[in-house]
Amino acid sequence: MNIRVFVASACLCAVLFSCGAGKNKMNDLAVNLPIDSHIDLSKVVEDKAPVIINPGRFTVETVTYRLPRVIQGTYSVSDFGKYVDNFKAIDYDGNEMPVTEVDDNTWRIENAKSLDKITYSVNDTYDIETKGGIGGEQPFSPSGTNIESENYLLNLHGFIGYFDALKNNQYKLDVTAPVDFVRTSALQNISSRTSEDGKYITTSYAAPRYFDITDNPMMYGNLDVEEFQVGDIKIVLSVYSPNNIHTAASLKETIFNMMKAQKAYLGDINSTSRYDIYLYLSEGKEDSPKGFGALEHHTSTVVVLPESLDKDALAESMIDVVSHEFFHIVTPLSVHSEDVHYFDYNQPTFSKHLWMYEGVTEYFATLFQVDQGLVEKEDFYNKVMGKIKASKNYNDAMSFTIMSENVLKDTYKDEYINVYQKGALIGMCIDILMREESDGNRGVLSLMKELSNKYGKNKPFEDDKLIAEITEMTYPSVGEFLNTHVVGDLPIDYNEFFEKVGLETGETKIKANYIMMNNAPIVSGDGQKGTIFFTDAVLKNSFWVEQGAKPNDVIKSVNGTALTLMNANQVLQEVFMWKPGKEIDVVLGRNEEEISIKTTTTQGYTTGEGLIESEDATDAQIALRKAWIKS
Repeated sequence: MNIRVFVASACLCAVLFSCGAGKNKMNDLAVNLPIDSHIDLSKVVEDKAPVIINPGRFTVETVTYRLPRVIQGTYSVSDFGKYVDNFKAIDYDGNEMPVTEVDDNTWRIENAKSLDKITYSVNDTYDIETKGGIGGEQPFSPSGTNIESENYLLNLHGFIGYFDALKNNQYKLDVTAPVDFVRTSALQNISSRTSEDGKYITTSYAAPRYFDITDNPMMYGNLDVEEFQVGDIKIVLSVYSPNNIHTAASLKETIFNMMKAQKAYLGDINSTSRYDIYLYLSEGKEDSPKGFGALEHHTSTVVVLPESLDKDALAESMIDVVSHEFFHIVTPLSVHSEDVHYFDYNQPTFSKHLWMYEGVTEYFATLFQVDQGLVEKEDFYNKVMGKIKASKNYNDAMSFTIMSENVLKDTYKDEYINVYQKGALIGMCIDILMREESDGNRGVLSLMKELSNKYGKNKPFEDDKLIAEITEMTYPSVGEFLNTHVVGDLPIDYNEFFEKVGLETGETKIKANYIMMNNAPIVSGDGQKGTIFFTDAVLKNSFWVEQGAKPNDVIKSVNGTALTLMNANQVLQEVFMWKPGKEIDVVLGRNEEEISIKTTTTQGYTTGEGLIESEDATDAQIALRKAWIKS
C-alpha cells in the first residue's frame, strides 16, 4: 500500500498491549454522458452527508452500483459501502424503486431504464473508527472521511461510487457548502453559484473518469491554505488544526525547502504541474482519528498527524512522511503496471512490484536527504541500519514478488509493512550495483527516469516482463540480484554491498531516541496494574541515565498527562518525536517514591551495531561511496 505509517508507533503498541482489472466498454448508455454527482454539506445530519447520483438514461434492464471495497495505495480492505445509509433508487416519476443489496459495497437495480437517480447518506469513517468500527477492517485514517461542523475531509472514494461499465465516463461533481467555508481541491473547478439566500455556494468540478474522482481528495471548512511555487510545480498546502496550534504558514518553509531539495534530486523528472498536501491534525481526543501517516495520490497526499506535536517534531514528521509521498510522482504515476492502470475497486489484482512502488520510493525519500545535505551521512547510515534491523522482524526468506501479488491474503498481508524496510534496502542494493557497473554514473534514479521515458503515466508495463526489461536496460548483475533476492527468496547479505562502498558494520556510538533504541521500545506495560515502566534498556540510554532513571521505574505522567495503557500510544508517540532543547516534566514512580524530572532534553546516545566507514577502504571504494550518497 502506498500508505506511509509510523512503524515506531506500531512497535510500541505491540509491546505495550501484548501482556486495486481490465478495460470496460461503454455499452450501458445510449450516449456517453458525464455522471452527475452531488455532495451536500449544507444538509449534514448526525455527521451524515447526503449524496445524489444522476447517471443519465440507461438502455439496459439491470445495472450495478458500487462503492470501493479496496482503493489504490492501501493494499487492504476498506469496504466504503459500509458507511452508506438509506440507499434509494428513484424513477423518473419520483417513485422509489426496488434495490437489491448484493454485499457491503454493491447495489443492483432492476428496470434500470426507468432509473432517474440514486440517493444515499454517507457516514464519516473517523466517527465510526473511534467508536470501535462496524465490523471488519477499517479504512486507515488518511484514506478515510471526516464530516463535522468545522472540517470536512472528502476522500471522494468514500462518497462517490461507480457503475460497473461506466468507470471511464466523465464525472461532474457538485459540492454545496456554507459560503464561509474555505475549500481546496485539485479537481478542475468549472463553475460556482451562490444560493438565493446567499448562505451557500455550490462548486462544480470535472473529472475525466472515476479514477480521477478517487485520486483527488478535497478539504472544506475551517482550514488555512498556502500556495507557493517550487520550480515549475505549484504546491498547495491545506492544514486543519482544531485548536489552531499549527498553520500552513508555519509549515510553509519546511515544505518549500524539502520539496526544493526533492526537485533538485529528481532533476528532469517532471510529471505534475501541481501537488496538493492535505494535513489533518488529530486533536487526540477519544473521537479523534488515530491512524497516523499518509496516503499518496498521484498528485497529492492526505496526511494525518497528532496536533500535539511541537513545531520541530511536526516539521520532521512532514519531511519524513510527505517526502515519501511526493516521490510517488515517479512511481506509480510515471511507472506502473496494468494492475494499477486498470484498477478494479471491487476485486483488485495486485502487481508483483511493491519493491519498486513502495521500496524504491522509500529509498529515494531516505537517500535524497543526505544527497541534498538535509542530514549528515552518519544519520543516513543509521537509517539504513535501522531498516535492516526492522526488516528482520518479518520473513526475510519470502519472495517479495509473491508477497506483493498476494498482499490481501492472510499469509502475506502482515508482511506488507516490510516494503518500507527491506523494500527500500532492495532499492539501495540496485543503486550500488548500478553505480559499480557504470563507474558511478548510473543508479536507480537514472533507471526510474529511463522507465518513465519508456512508459509514462498513460502507458502501463506488463507485470511479468518488468524484471527482464530492467535487466536489459541495466546490467546482468542487476537481473541476477532481482531474480535471486526479489523474485527468489534468498535473504540479502548486505555486507557484500557495504563492502563495495567501503562501509562495514561494527559496535559504535549512535544517537538514541527518548523512547526507542535499536528499533525497540525501552518501555513495557503491566497489564494488571495498567502502568508503563522502563525496561533494563534504559541503562543504555545516556539521556535517561543522566536523569537518574532506572529499570522498573513507572512513568506516571509526561508533561502533566497521566500515562496509562489506554493513552500510551498517543503519549509515547509524542515522546518519540521529542528533539533536543525541549522542556519536559516527567514524573516517575519508584517503589513508594515519586521522582520529578524537570529538564531540557539533550541528545542521548547508546551503543549498538552501526554502519561505519572502513579505515581500510580503497580509493575506488571511497569514490563509489561518494557517487552513491552524493549522486
